[in-house]
Amino acid sequence: MFILKKIISALLMPLPFLLLVGVIGLCVLWFTRRKKLASILVSISLIGIFLCSFQPLTTSLLRPLEQENAAFVSTTKPISYVMVLGSGQVIDKTFPITSELSPTAITRLVEGIRIFRMYPGAKLILSGYGGMASHGISHARLMAHLAIALGVDKRDILLFESTKDTKEEAFQAADVVKDKNMILVTSASQMSRALYYFHQAGLQPIAAPTNFKASNQMRSLIPDSTYLTQMEIVEHERLGQLWQRITSKLLNPKIEHQQAEKVKPETL
Repeated sequence: MFILKKIISALLMPLPFLLLVGVIGLCVLWFTRRKKLASILVSISLIGIFLCSFQPLTTSLLRPLEQENAAFVSTTKPISYVMVLGSGQVIDKTFPITSELSPTAITRLVEGIRIFRMYPGAKLILSGYGGMASHGISHARLMAHLAIALGVDKRDILLFESTKDTKEEAFQAADVVKDKNMILVTSASQMSRALYYFHQAGLQPIAAPTNFKASNQMRSLIPDSTYLTQMEIVEHERLGQLWQRITSKLLNPKIEHQQAEKVKPETL
């Protein structure tokens, strides 16, 4: 299910989907006599790619999503845990560790470390799956290596290496955090969806969104791949929210979690 979900969501992203529509249009043009249908499909593809890389449109869709939760400043509550959700990596021994982690993962991690240092005695939870990788190192552990290089004591780090998605991260966190206070760090666009799962798990984390992409500053009217990325973020989150609604109606998340095997967090 996890792999299938990833494949389907990847194919539904704006660029792959619109390119597929364009390819179908070309095939119709080359191998049939239905030129009108072919022209419609190719036009949809080209106009769609233009709109999905046009800043006035992409920013207007992404910014409200990112502004649902305010950036973290501070809290007077005693904080026991700061949890950072992972996001993407490559393993290449010719790269420094800062190039092996995705820019999104680094931004989340740096924000997590910044907040973690505000609360002496807290633990830093790093999550990220690594079971499908042949290199044998999880995303959480790779983030931990960078955190240690940036001065975090390895004794203060807990790893969630078996969690494959945000829902699993939330329920494993519930087993560890229990009734203590936790700050949750993830991308601003993902924060509301992540909070939904953490609330389902019985936690009330303090939101610390980061990795904001949609500024209120108008930069360009010329299509650019940067803004295509913004549209991909919007599409990814909308699909994720749709999946949440579907699964929440079909499954009882707490019963499903109770039936799953309990996994303890790893330490370095």
